[in-house]
Amino acid sequence: MDATKVKNSRANKLQAEDRAAHDWYRFVLSFPPHLVRQYLDRFGINREMLVLDPFCGTGTTLVECKKLGVPSVGIEANPMAHFASMVKTDWSPSPGQLVKNSVHVAELAADLLEKSGIQDMQFFTHQGHSINGRRTLGPEQMQLILKDSISPLPLHKALALLDCLQNSGRPGLMNHQKLAFAKSLVDDASNLRFGPEVGVGKMKEDAPLLNPWIENVQSMAQDLGSLRVDRDVPCRVVCGDARSLEDHVDARSIDFVFTSPPYPNEKDYTRTTRLESVLLGFIKDKKELRRFKQSLIRSNTRNVYKADTDDRNVAWHAEIQRIADEIEQRRVQMGKTSGFERLYARTTRLYFGGMARHLEQLKGLLRPGAHLAYVVGDQASYLRVMIRTGQLLAEIAESLGYHVVGIDLFRTRRATATRAQLREEVVVLEWKGKPYWKGTNDDPETTNTSIASPVKKLNVCRALVER
Repeated sequence: MDATKVKNSRANKLQAEDRAAHDWYRFVLSFPPHLVRQYLDRFGINREMLVLDPFCGTGTTLVECKKLGVPSVGIEANPMAHFASMVKTDWSPSPGQLVKNSVHVAELAADLLEKSGIQDMQFFTHQGHSINGRRTLGPEQMQLILKDSISPLPLHKALALLDCLQNSGRPGLMNHQKLAFAKSLVDDASNLRFGPEVGVGKMKEDAPLLNPWIENVQSMAQDLGSLRVDRDVPCRVVCGDARSLEDHVDARSIDFVFTSPPYPNEKDYTRTTRLESVLLGFIKDKKELRRFKQSLIRSNTRNVYKADTDDRNVAWHAEIQRIADEIEQRRVQMGKTSGFERLYARTTRLYFGGMARHLEQLKGLLRPGAHLAYVVGDQASYLRVMIRTGQLLAEIAESLGYHVVGIDLFRTRRATATRAQLREEVVVLEWKGKPYWKGTNDDPETTNTSIASPVKKLNVCRALVER
């Protein structure tokens, strides 16, 4: 194997010693806990400080902070990911009670399944038993999940287990049991594959569910036995929009930010968790799905709406406008006419405008001297036009008064279509407590400039950005 591929794989891999809590449920492209530790250590973050992850996903930053005794707060718009972060940072359940109650629930589910001719606790291939009253989702819910993402028999088992859990699970334990269910549902019972976008792989007419679920619960319980010593470290997780932070975080309270926002591409982050979101009731219909999508940074064409205006925030930025124009020109030249392809240029502007809005909001929440680290990646998925995400975000941040400390290379990957090297980077910023204009004196006329208006574009040293 190529040495670079090995290095990149190791850089983003979950290490065995980090699996406790982190491995309860993860996104396929989550950044690794050791990267969080590296930056917490670099900036001397300690128990007297507060860390924010405004795009907290499934809680990698929050879990790592709690393990290190550092208070933290996370914001996440995806209700399933928010739920996962909340559970992964709750180390209060009794390990013994969690396992005992879960075994009881599994036995009830096994008895229920046996009445319809299905054996699952000791899994065997189904051999033609008649199945009466097979459970399924309603028509609208079936439309929400990816077609063929789960076969009828495993779906019947999943719904039976959820019914038993709802009726016989115990308060204080049920959230952990549901998260273990989500992991088992996707990893063991579904037909889903991730590479990195979610899709449907080999169809499973039948698949075990109860045994994998119990195994996941037992793994949780084992972790809880070692983690409970740190269970009282403060951690709060909010389901909200990273562009509207003032209602969730106190002013001047944040000492450090570590996060990874979405990248501008065609990865629909709502599809990644769709199956478990629907089965656990986080998304019940298309209206709820639409509200969920509207709370996200516009990073792909499937969550762009006519009323969106975030693109105004970067109307001043010449390079973003040039990239968007190039995407549109290439679309016309290639004769691409689908509705999604027509939105590529607008999505690019909306993405960076949304990030500008987020960074502007964040300024009032930061203590003077706070540092920020944003894990982002280059993209070329819009008709092979290169988008240097880290460089552009650094320029936007500096225009808003942040000091760009530097851009660190995390790892590289090769674009599938163009074979070009794409950089995944950590954009490191500092907030000094007032706008910082590189190479100039502070200008009071610019300190109240709204991002909704054209903003003076400041030069960012290319050597600093690309080093």
